[in-house]
Amino acid sequence: MNIFVVNEAQKGRQFSTEKRCALTPASAKKLIRLGYTVTLETNAGKAAGFSDSDFTEVDVNVTKDREIALQKADILLYVNCPMPEEVSQIKANAIVIGHCDPFFNQSLIEDMAKAKLNTLSIEMIPRSTRAQKMDALSSQASLAGYVMVMQAAKALPSILPMMMTPSGTIKPAKVFIIGAGVAGLQAIATAKRLGANVLAYDTRPVVAEQVQSLGGKFLHIDIGETGQTKDGYAKELTAEQKQIQQDAQRDAIADSDIVITTAQLFGRKPPVLISKETLSFMRPGSVVVDMAAQSGGNVEGSVAGKTKTIGGVTVIGTGNWSQAVARDATEMYANNLANLIDEFTDSETQSFNLDLDDEILAQSVITHDGAVINDMLVNAFKGAK
Repeated sequence: MNIFVVNEAQKGRQFSTEKRCALTPASAKKLIRLGYTVTLETNAGKAAGFSDSDFTEVDVNVTKDREIALQKADILLYVNCPMPEEVSQIKANAIVIGHCDPFFNQSLIEDMAKAKLNTLSIEMIPRSTRAQKMDALSSQASLAGYVMVMQAAKALPSILPMMMTPSGTIKPAKVFIIGAGVAGLQAIATAKRLGANVLAYDTRPVVAEQVQSLGGKFLHIDIGETGQTKDGYAKELTAEQKQIQQDAQRDAIADSDIVITTAQLFGRKPPVLISKETLSFMRPGSVVVDMAAQSGGNVEGSVAGKTKTIGGVTVIGTGNWSQAVARDATEMYANNLANLIDEFTDSETQSFNLDLDDEILAQSVITHDGAVINDMLVNAFKGAK
């Protein structure tokens, strides 16, 4: 079977600022050992620090002719998803793997279904023990947690650690992190390593121990019954619970030098956790990082892809966080994909076994045989019409 990797960093693409690649020389070697022929569009790995010659040295074919490569490919690997005009160029029954953002890309997903493509959306891979090695969402979120702290530290007009000097002692910065999922926990660990005092909150009390194990303090707020989904995501709160949460967090936010919000809801718009009124209580020069800015935002007034100043507070909504460390992000993502393909490769036929009875593929394959087949998506698309 032929695998093709598109150069997603080219101008004119939907994600033209993309620096990551779905392949590394190391992951390519693994795929070739499994029996696949691997083709890469020229300069696809350049922004992540991998030259075309790095790939040709491990027997990857490098091509400038994307259209022909799209037509020949049995499996296509993306960091994001195909451009609308590429969908018609991909042959029927090919397998497309990438971050498709399916709940917010209905038109594209339906077009991929009509083109009879087998679409495997990385976001839909379950968070199970078996699927851990292919969970790209978690690997990228971990890097995002690190990057958000570094960006906040750069924007803050003071240092994070305590420092004793001849002219006096500088107190450590106070960092408040909302959401203790994969990204939040990495942000906690990074801020602590940099010497900050870290306070964290999550609607799931079960994660308090994890926060404390990293050296952070956990803010306990009684908002009644909460919990998490079977995949480990926080359940959506009621309007009353959200108000209690925001009121209780206000003092912690006002007392912080840096606030990082990481609350995202699977398949839905994220909750607004910080209002402009709450921002007004923060000291001038304080920094807020909104991880969810690109999908709607946790912070009122944050703008996707931008850094704004609101009432003297720097609000960072840059997004695409892991691209700031594109080489590591590429290596992690490419490893996730190689593990995924390895898991479902039939060693005898040296081909990808699209077994829809398998629990991982049953959840992550969203289009097959001319239709959208994921029940969650089908219901979401019906509700949107």
